[in-house]
Amino acid sequence: MSEVRQRPAGKPGARRPPGNYTAAFRADGVIHIPQALSADDLRLVEAAYAWRMANLGPGASAFYADTGATFLQALGDSSEQPVFQRMLRDTPIGDIAADLFGRGPVWYMDEQLFYKDGAAAAGGARRTPWHQDSSYHPYGGTKQAVFWIALDRVTKDGALEVVRGSHLGVRYNGARFDPRDDTAPIYPESALPRLPNIEAERDKWDIVSWAVEPGDLLVFHAAALHGGGSAGQGVRRRSLTLRFAGDDVVRTAQPGQASPGAPLGEGVEAPARPGPRGPAVDRYWALPLGEPVASARPTLVRPWPTK
Repeated sequence: MSEVRQRPAGKPGARRPPGNYTAAFRADGVIHIPQALSADDLRLVEAAYAWRMANLGPGASAFYADTGATFLQALGDSSEQPVFQRMLRDTPIGDIAADLFGRGPVWYMDEQLFYKDGAAAAGGARRTPWHQDSSYHPYGGTKQAVFWIALDRVTKDGALEVVRGSHLGVRYNGARFDPRDDTAPIYPESALPRLPNIEAERDKWDIVSWAVEPGDLLVFHAAALHGGGSAGQGVRRRSLTLRFAGDDVVRTAQPGQASPGAPLGEGVEAPARPGPRGPAVDRYWALPLGEPVASARPTLVRPWPTK
């Protein structure tokens, strides 16, 4: 796809990549948009990533430390930071989310930074276990979009993988990221079924992935089953995930309760609920059941607020 013209800064809505990606997203729960971001857009994403890397915050953790590889993640809401506001305002990311939601309002929920570096490990940095983001969130709805943006070239074998159409199917228990068992549930007592061993039975699942270049967007629904590819020895993979919600996303019942003190992977204890703490996250858990997430005052990005 040819690169489209850069939108003047501060004027959302003037530029979108061509193609009918909305229908594909609704049916498949995942889309790949090559070169949706211009060089200027990508610089804004890089700046946001760099700020977040320098300010990891309480939502940061390292996985599988005993492998010798680096596998770092940090989750939080940095939308009040100027560097994130420029990215959300001046790139077409919010416009694409609005298209996927039917041109309704778009709220920014949070971001998640990932950094994998397999330089120090003979086998590289291992893959991210299969899971659904919706298993960890206290809200649900059809208008949810997760933008996975790779800042380094990623081969098809190392890219994010998604089970096509799984956003319309079963909601599973969340993965504990236990190095001994990728299907170990985060909620020991829950009506949610345990995650299937997708990696051991890949031929039974409709798994899709794409090689990605900086500037590409991979967008999936929060309820879609997905997992990240490995980063081989000497391979670095930086990616930034941005989560958005529309006007049908509401507070839902907690799917289960992790037992305090239960082991969680590398000697970490399972929290009373999954995910980080802090005002930006707690506000969604504090909502009454059925209440729109907009009541928790997340950052509105489309239409962009004018003062």
